[in-house]
Amino acid sequence: MSDFRRSCIEQTLLIGTFAAIPHPVAIEVTAASGVDFLCIDWEHSQIGRERIEDLIRAADVHRVPAMVRVPGHAAEDIATVLDAGAAGVLVPRVSTAEQARAAVKATRYPPLGARGVGPGRAAAYGYRIPDYLAKANVELVLAIQVETAEGLANIAEIVAVDGIDLIFIGPGDLSVSIDAMGPAGEDRLHAAISTITKTALSAGRAVGIFRPSADDIGAWSEAGISFFMLASDTMFLGAGLAAGVDAARVDGERVNKKER
Repeated sequence: MSDFRRSCIEQTLLIGTFAAIPHPVAIEVTAASGVDFLCIDWEHSQIGRERIEDLIRAADVHRVPAMVRVPGHAAEDIATVLDAGAAGVLVPRVSTAEQARAAVKATRYPPLGARGVGPGRAAAYGYRIPDYLAKANVELVLAIQVETAEGLANIAEIVAVDGIDLIFIGPGDLSVSIDAMGPAGEDRLHAAISTITKTALSAGRAVGIFRPSADDIGAWSEAGISFFMLASDTMFLGAGLAAGVDAARVDGERVNKKER
């Protein structure tokens, strides 16, 4: 079993981020920051299919596991990123046990699933297919994202599906789906997250969540969540630049006032 999958399953605290900038330089900068993993966001960014392999390769240079959030449930998309060498896959909008089973089927080789054998980068372009087949099912992480009212209602059936390593909560979409946006819906959203977390943990599944900042990581960790997707490279870029500009402006204005 890979260290990354073992850490996920054993519910070791893991801190990562979404990678949305479609360039290997951004991946290398992110990987060198000290993150435990990164997740290339193919669903909500302008990253093309042909670019994904280069981004995974850049993460591999720094020995940081790179998983990919695929655009949907298509088995072909899951196969694409795994064949490119991804350490795992995050499947969005899983709302039923049937969809969860389909994700397992697309991610695992027989007899656990039905993933097709291909000569991609993960298998050394065909030169090490037997070696890759022997380890893929025990090394690759399968995370499914629960972020809808339907998924919340079906959470007990979803977490019971064999082959899933981690239940990942998307608070943004979940809040929209259950009509819990803004301060007025905060209690309802927290209750939904708590239900998903407790149900998943009781079934022996690790739980992850997206957080826009590190402010409440401790509180969610106490609730049993161990896998954190912290903002994204674009969010950190914007926030860091804004903070730098603000600090420079404050300091510059202070000097100007003295000179007057």
